[in-house]
Amino acid sequence: MTKVVTFQIQGLDCPSEEAILRRVLEDQEGVSDLSFDHLNGQMQVTLDQSKIEIDQVIRLVRSGGMRAKVADGEINQDQQTLWQKYGRSVMTAISGLSLIVGFTWHLLEEGGASGVLATAGGAKVPHGAIYFYILAIITGGYFIVPKAIAAAKLLKPDMNILMFVAVVGASLIGEWAEAATVTFLFSVALFLEHWSLGRAKKAIGSLMELSPQQAHVIEPGGIVSKNVNEVEIGQTIAIKPGDKIPLDGRVIKGVSSVNQAAITGESMPVSKELDDSVFAGTLNEDGLLEVEVTKKAGDTTLAKMIELVKQASHKRAKAQSWVEKFATIYTPVMIILAAAFILIPPLFFGGAWNEWIYRGLVILVIGCPCALVISTPVSIVAGLTAAAKQGVLIKGGIHLETAGRLKALAFDKTGTLTYGKPVVQQIVPLNDHTEEQLLSIAASLESVSSHPLAKAIMAKALDAKVEIKRPDNLQVIQGKGAEAVLDGENYWIGSHRFLHEKNLETPEMHAKAVEMEDAGHSIIVIGTSKHVCGIISVADEPRENIADTIAELKRSGIKETFMLTGDNQPTAKALASHSGVDRYFAELLPEDKVRTMRQMVQRWTYAGMVGDGVNDAPAMASSSLGIAMGAAGSDSAIETADIALMADDLSQLPWLMRHSRKTLKTIKSNIAFALGIKAIFLCLAIFGFASLWMAIAADTGASLLVVSYGLRLIRP
Repeated sequence: MTKVVTFQIQGLDCPSEEAILRRVLEDQEGVSDLSFDHLNGQMQVTLDQSKIEIDQVIRLVRSGGMRAKVADGEINQDQQTLWQKYGRSVMTAISGLSLIVGFTWHLLEEGGASGVLATAGGAKVPHGAIYFYILAIITGGYFIVPKAIAAAKLLKPDMNILMFVAVVGASLIGEWAEAATVTFLFSVALFLEHWSLGRAKKAIGSLMELSPQQAHVIEPGGIVSKNVNEVEIGQTIAIKPGDKIPLDGRVIKGVSSVNQAAITGESMPVSKELDDSVFAGTLNEDGLLEVEVTKKAGDTTLAKMIELVKQASHKRAKAQSWVEKFATIYTPVMIILAAAFILIPPLFFGGAWNEWIYRGLVILVIGCPCALVISTPVSIVAGLTAAAKQGVLIKGGIHLETAGRLKALAFDKTGTLTYGKPVVQQIVPLNDHTEEQLLSIAASLESVSSHPLAKAIMAKALDAKVEIKRPDNLQVIQGKGAEAVLDGENYWIGSHRFLHEKNLETPEMHAKAVEMEDAGHSIIVIGTSKHVCGIISVADEPRENIADTIAELKRSGIKETFMLTGDNQPTAKALASHSGVDRYFAELLPEDKVRTMRQMVQRWTYAGMVGDGVNDAPAMASSSLGIAMGAAGSDSAIETADIALMADDLSQLPWLMRHSRKTLKTIKSNIAFALGIKAIFLCLAIFGFASLWMAIAADTGASLLVVSYGLRLIRP
């Protein structure tokens, strides 16, 4: 029987521990899949329980220097023991205090810094100082030694082995002060790594805190406060002004402004009235709302966002995978180099053993890839969290990285470059009719139709508050239009082709109709048996400031933009001209969109597709990066795309491109900085100018700097 089991792993802090667990478990019979969540310290294993038991997995994890138990839900700070919360901090602090006491004792016994320096190279160190140095080594190495031993058993050299060998070697040659300093500073480096992941987890946790845990449910006996997990779909909840909305739902009473920034990233509050959707975690500003619950607590848009951000945080970017692969080669190379420095000069050139052992140990410390390994995941998690706060949901580090590499971007037309809803564009009255009369006649004739163009006319008539009359003898002429009697007069309404059949078109009227059609509008003609009353044009309205958005995308690094649509050539041409896209492809079937998208990927390598969800899924899947519009109202859009724009707002795209490139730049800078520090101190060590404490101080400093530089991405 196959079962997916989630384990809580004590000691799973970074990719080096993941590598050990993979080495321990991946080749075991009955284990078919492994995935890791460093933020929550969890490992998910697919087990065939006829071949391997859960207890065996726990024992195997223990052999890797870590402890495991079956997770019973997400572990939060309140569920952790005091040791889990503060153990690492306490041991690091004791190590530091012991080092200070030992060094102070050393100073007093030897008559100052010059005396301490005189004991370097193997001279006798005061016994009292040694005891405190040993205590600093034991407490500082508490979390290091089990992992080093496990890595050694598995023949998997890592930074824990480097530190272990360096500290043992320094102790054996009498360099107690430097052995203690190395242990303490490396412990600080691991603490920083642990803290940085905790900081990233806290940032994601801040999303969870957006939604209140209590809801005011309206029941026959009055309003009852309930935990959100107890509220069922279909129940009605009351949201007072100033309260956060606890669950997704539909407004059934009241009018208010709602701040949706937490979900969609919109800066301005949105008006909500009857039948409008509201989302958990958003803020009701100025009116009492009664809302019918449409989703349970675990299924809200916010809950899905949080879950996807957590999943995304451990989907590796290419840079992250490169760093980890590099570290697996780099670590054994550094061990071999250190061994060569220790053995070759004394054996073949008469060098002093103490001097060359010391230099070899310095190289081991320099070789620790701690800053290098931590540089990428911290930046990725910070970048993902910042994007989520802006209403841009990115489903993995690899997608965040890809967004920064895009050279071309394709847009679906309807619902993406446009609002996806036809609206009246022009009203052209003829033969002494007014706009109000023409709109009244058209709305009266279309009042029983469900056609999108009819709905657009009705919406305009209601907005203009014109009189809508009840038509008599209404006849619908399929594919052409309709005829009816209004106030004793026969009227007809229909397409340009219907106008031709009526033989009432003049050259001037034809020119006006063609001009509208060339602009991408659908025209509706209204007339009587004697004359044409006028023309109304309807079109899907382009998004506000779309041309500015496309121009800003180009400034942010996009080389080519293009539009894919199934609409006719005139409509596509008009919108392409209005929006400023470089190219357009019209009258496309779904398979045509896929073929065109593949050609663009072949040309540019990195070409993305922006669409409004499921309808564009095939083309989005063929692109380098699929971006869904308006995902706040669509579960399918969140599931389909690599990136989801929670608000119906294309202006988030330029921010996304800049943010992605900023994240990539941060990652590259961190990697270059970490490698640069290694190179400088390696050269110093080779020529005898670097000491153990200098090397580990540099590595710890590098870790602190790359963590700080990466975490600044959390602020969008």
